[in-house]
Amino acid sequence: MSSEPDATSRPFVESAVAGVAAWVLGYVLTYLLVATDIESSPLNQLIEFFEGESPVYELVGWVFYNAHLVDISYSGLGPFSPPRSFIGGDGFTPFLYVIPPALLIVAGLALGRYSGATEAKDGAIAGALVVPGYLVAAIVGTVLFTVDVGDASGAPDLIPAILIAGFVYPVFFGAIGGVIASVTASSS
Repeated sequence: MSSEPDATSRPFVESAVAGVAAWVLGYVLTYLLVATDIESSPLNQLIEFFEGESPVYELVGWVFYNAHLVDISYSGLGPFSPPRSFIGGDGFTPFLYVIPPALLIVAGLALGRYSGATEAKDGAIAGALVVPGYLVAAIVGTVLFTVDVGDASGAPDLIPAILIAGFVYPVFFGAIGGVIASVTASSS
């Protein structure tokens, strides 16, 4: 017999904080792994030449969105177009794809434990509650990581950033973490 928690007992505030924390920590880890390479990249040097300041934090954001399978979109560049994804190939290590799922699984696991989930369904729901915080951070990031150079600009593609990075990733991986929490709680 399971005691199913009602909707009012769900940790909504804690879940939103966990979602934002997972997103920020993911960005920070990405920054630590790629900022040095970005600082010396031709794209960064070109933007710095035209704008007078280095857009390292924005370009790291582009890589972080790429780790969510979100491409970068450009406007006003004419025939010149930098890569839409910087991971793999000649870019950064594919290991970066692991960062967002791993952090969301950990956040979902923590929320599953916090909510006391002992059944997979309850754990999945608790873990998926990271969505609001992660979604808000993903939307804000598209604005923070916009790079303008004259009439040209580049930024994470908004619709995929919302749908994939802000919704699909936290629902799927947060729920996995919550299920892991419930399964391991019931076996101990």
